[in-house]
Amino acid sequence: MRQWIKIERIPGVLATAYEKGTRMAIDSYYSHVADEIVAHLPGDRILDIGTGPGYLPIEIAKKSATIHIIGIDLSRKLLSVARSNADKAGLSDRLTFQLGDAGRIDFEDASFDMVISTGMLHALKDPVRVIQEIYRVLKTGGQAWIFDPARVSGMVDRNKWKASLNLRERFFLKLFQLFGLHKPIKTYSREEATALIEQTDFKDYRIDARDNEIRIKLRKA
Repeated sequence: MRQWIKIERIPGVLATAYEKGTRMAIDSYYSHVADEIVAHLPGDRILDIGTGPGYLPIEIAKKSATIHIIGIDLSRKLLSVARSNADKAGLSDRLTFQLGDAGRIDFEDASFDMVISTGMLHALKDPVRVIQEIYRVLKTGGQAWIFDPARVSGMVDRNKWKASLNLRERFFLKLFQLFGLHKPIKTYSREEATALIEQTDFKDYRIDARDNEIRIKLRKA
């Protein structure tokens, strides 16, 4: 269905450049998504898949004193940044960041009230497997929210972001672009997303498409 190259983790050499961009979208994107999540929480235990530098979990934890969040990612460098960010925010007691593969989530069945993911679906090589894993680790009645691609890029001043990059970051970004490894994100259509979900055990779901972002909200009935 999709022929472009998929890289399921942010390469280490691009991690700092990625972090700088996401940091610029805390107030314009992550804070608003956190408000929406907190307003609809089915419980206090959340898993964030593809957590990156941890800005979304941090914003969620700031808005609710009872929430505990585990963020997983394949990038060790970004996880290190996430732990540092949580510590600076004084939230290390309620936020945990660890290495983890979304296709083989290292938690028992029915471990979480909610699973969230922003900006990851388009990069997955086997999205059906990941969605089924999300179903497995959700508690009955739990919800999963998948927003893709996260509208971070639209919230960032690209000129300001590029100006913030050092020579090393600019070099590797250009290198990835030259070799076709850093391409514009192609999103799933509503029909494609529906086809993925219908291959899993989720039966209760809603798909919204808006502003070049697809929002999938699933419930484990």
